[in-house]
Amino acid sequence: MPLAALTAIGGVSQAEAKNNNPDKPNVVVILADDLGFGDVGFAGAKAIPTPRLDSLACNGLRFTNGYATSATSTPSRYALFTGMYPWKNQDAKILPGDAPLLINVNNYTMPQMMQKAGYTTGAIGKWHLGMGEGHPDWNDTIRPGAKEVGFDYSCIIAATNDRVPTVFVENGVVVNQDPNDPIYVDYDNNFEGEPTALTNPEMLKMEWSHGHNNSIVNGIPRIGYMKGGNDAKWVDEEMADYFVEKAKGFINENQDQPFFLYYGLHQPHVPRAPHPRFVGSTNLGPRGDVIVEADWCVGEVVDYLDSLNLLDNTMIIFSSDNGPVLDDGYKDNAREMLGDHKPAGDLRGGKYSLYDGGTRVPFFVYWKGKIQPAVSDALISQLDIAASLAELVGGEIPEGLDSQNYLPVFLGESNEGRPELIFEAQGKMGLRQGDYIMIPPYKGPQTNLTGNELGNAMEYRLFNVKEDPGQVNNIAAAEPERLEAMKTEFLNIVEGYYTPNVVVEELK
Repeated sequence: MPLAALTAIGGVSQAEAKNNNPDKPNVVVILADDLGFGDVGFAGAKAIPTPRLDSLACNGLRFTNGYATSATSTPSRYALFTGMYPWKNQDAKILPGDAPLLINVNNYTMPQMMQKAGYTTGAIGKWHLGMGEGHPDWNDTIRPGAKEVGFDYSCIIAATNDRVPTVFVENGVVVNQDPNDPIYVDYDNNFEGEPTALTNPEMLKMEWSHGHNNSIVNGIPRIGYMKGGNDAKWVDEEMADYFVEKAKGFINENQDQPFFLYYGLHQPHVPRAPHPRFVGSTNLGPRGDVIVEADWCVGEVVDYLDSLNLLDNTMIIFSSDNGPVLDDGYKDNAREMLGDHKPAGDLRGGKYSLYDGGTRVPFFVYWKGKIQPAVSDALISQLDIAASLAELVGGEIPEGLDSQNYLPVFLGESNEGRPELIFEAQGKMGLRQGDYIMIPPYKGPQTNLTGNELGNAMEYRLFNVKEDPGQVNNIAAAEPERLEAMKTEFLNIVEGYYTPNVVVEELK
C-alpha cells in the first residue's frame, strides 16, 4: 500500500463485532525493537513520519515516564512475560539464536494467566527468549518454546534478525523446512565450505561494521553460522508484510472469542532492510525508513481490528524493548544521515546504557472509547503490564511478583504510578525514585562499539530528570541526604542478586 493511501483510525466497520464482552476485552501488546524515546512524531520527531502511531498515542494515554526494565532485548522481554525483574535471573542477557528457553515453564507467565482467564493467546514476530533445551534440532519440533509458556499460537523468529537461524518458527516448527536440506546452526565454528563475510565479501549487499561477519543470508552477514534450509530462509525485505499477515490471521481466527496478541516488531533493529515501497520515505536512510515501515505495520493491524468491529473492545499497548542505537553492526549510514534527528529525544544514552535513554521508551495505551486522550507523567514500567492485565481480565497472579497492578494508571483514571523502579543495562543497575535517578559507580568503558554511552563511572551519580532530562548535572554532592537514602533503598531491593562489575566497596 502506498504511503499516501494510509488511512486514519476509525474507518468504516465491515462486520458485526464477535467478541463484545466488556469483561474480557481483547488485548494487543506491540513491542518495537530498539525504538528510541525521540523516534516518533508524538514525542516531537520531525524527520520520521509516524502518522499511525501518532494517531493512536494522541487519541490514547501517552506516558512521558514509561520504562522498559532493561536496556537490551532479552531481559526486557523476560520481564514483560514473567512479571519479574530480569536481574533476578542470571541467564537473562542477550541470547544467541540457539540458546535454551530462558523462561521456566513451571513459573507464572502473563500469557498463561491470560489463558486461564479465558483468552486465546498468540505470539508473532520477535522472540529472543530462547527455544528448546539449547542447540535445538531445527529439523524437528522444537520444545519447549512459546507454547509451553502460554501461547496457543506462535510464529516467531528465534532471536534477532541479525542472528542465525534466519527462519520463521511456527508453533515450534520451522516454516518451509525441507528434510532434504537440513538446517545446522553453530555459534562457534563455521561449516566447511560455507561462505562468510570475511571469505566472500563479494556476496554482500550490506556491509558489516562490527560483530556481523559470519554466515551470509540474503546478501546480509549475520552473527553465527548456518548451513542448509535454503527454502526456509526469510527475505528481510518481506518480513514486515509476513508478520502483518500472520497477525491479521490470528485476529481473524479468534475474532469470536477474547484474544491476547503479543506482536513483536523487528524494526528498527539491524539489519535494516525495508520493503522497497518504504525505501526513501525519510532522509535518514534505512533506519528512518524501517520506522516508517513499522508505523505502517501497526496501522495495518489497527485497521484490520476496525474492519472486524473489534477496535472498541481491544486494548492496545505500544512500547519499545529498549532505547535506540545507530551503528549496531552494519554500515547503513544511520549516523551519517542523522541530521538534526535525536533518536533518544532529550535523554542521555541509548541501547546498552544506564542513562535514561537506555530504558525510558515510547509508551502508550489506546482503547477506543474507553481511554480518553491524555498525557501522563506517572512513572510506569512494562513490568507492570502483567499484574495490571490480570486485574483487567479477572486473572490470577502469584505472590511475590515484581509486577504491580497499576490498571487505573493504564486506563487514565489515576496518575499515581510507581514510587520507584530498578532499571538495568547488561547486569548493571540503577534506581529511579520519583523524579530522581541514582546510578552507582561501575567499572568499565565509557562507550561500546556502537558508540553509545554506557553509563560507567567511578562515582555515584544523582540526577533530577524532571529538571535535567539530559542528565547533565550530577547533584550527588549537593543532595547527600537524598543520595544516601536512595543508596539504602537500592541495596535493599537488589540484595542477594547478581551485580557483575559493580564497585562493591563503594556501595557499602
